This record gives sequence, structure tokens and C-alpha cells, in this order.
Amino acid sequence: QAPGLPGQAGMAAGGGRPEGETAPRGAVRGRVGAEDREGLTTAYPTPGATPMLKGISPLLSPELLAVLARMGHGDEIVLADAHFPGETMNARVLRADGLKIADLLDAILPLFELDAYVDDPLVMMAAVPGDKLDPKVEKAYRAAIDRHAPHAPPIARLERFAFYDRAQQAFAVVMTGETAKYGNIILKKGVTPS
Repeated sequence: QAPGLPGQAGMAAGGGRPEGETAPRGAVRGRVGAEDREGLTTAYPTPGATPMLKGISPLLSPELLAVLARMGHGDEIVLADAHFPGETMNARVLRADGLKIADLLDAILPLFELDAYVDDPLVMMAAVPGDKLDPKVEKAYRAAIDRHAPHAPPIARLERFAFYDRAQQAFAVVMTGETAKYGNIILKKGVTPS
């Protein structure tokens, strides 16, 4: 084994550091959260943590990257606003507290192919009767989408309870810090081009 790998003599119990060596300040990735459907724990992103990968946005936690990678063609992920009942809707909930959905779209879409085989790979919640949508919300999302998927169709709108039904079937829900009303959006994963 190469020096410094876990399991090597002289390593601290249960870790990959030599005995007596402590982790650098800020090295903790996150706090353990709830278990997902497969019994894997999710973690909350640690503010200020920097990923050790090139070309990956620091807004994407290791847990969110893993979920995006595990999703298959046709699977959906909900980027939910802070008002959304995520824990009620889905067993696999990730936290992205403090992050705006438009910023997350800018981080996710360079890595995520939208489904080209369906009419609506992008779906937002429609306003309930008597409410009005703020057009700035969809405009901000569309700007991020157009930077990375300029040929994506218009964002479809789905009635509130139909949207909840879709969220229950989604691969995961990401709870964000988005405070705009009706800020939720569903992304349907496509086939990565070869």
C-alpha cells in the first residue's frame, strides 16, 4: 500500500491520517442528516467548503453530486423552495439551505442532460386560483437554463397537487433557501451524449 492510505500501519483507528495528525481546519464536509431510501446518510453542505474537483461548482455538495450521478434516464429531481413540504413528499431529501434555485441550476445543468424524449423536461408549480406568479422567478431560471441547455423547451406549469404527486415519485428533493413563491422546479434527466 502507498504511504498515507487507510489501513496502513501507524494510521489512527478508523481514519486515513497518521496517528497524532489532526484534520485541517474546515475539513469537515457536513453534518450527518437523515437516512435516504437505501439507508445512506445525507449531509448538509458546510458553508465555505471547497470541493477538490476541477470544474465542479462549490454549490454542489458531495451528496448532491452522488444523487445526480445515481439518477437514470427519466428520473426526476425537485429543486424545492423553502416553503415546500419536502420531508412529507419524498424519503430522499437533501439540504441546500441558503442557496437560490437559479444558482443551483447554473451549478447542476453543466453536468446534467435534460430529457430530450419528453415534451416537458422542466416543470414548475402553477399558481393556485387567486395567486399571481412573479415573472422574475421563471426569468431567472430560464436565464440559467439557456446558458447550459439553450434548446430546452419552455418550462411547463403543473397544478399544485399534481406537482406534489410528481415530487413523491421523484428520485430526490433538494430543499433550498429559495424564498420566492412557486419557486419549485422539476428537472427530468436525459441521456448523456457520447
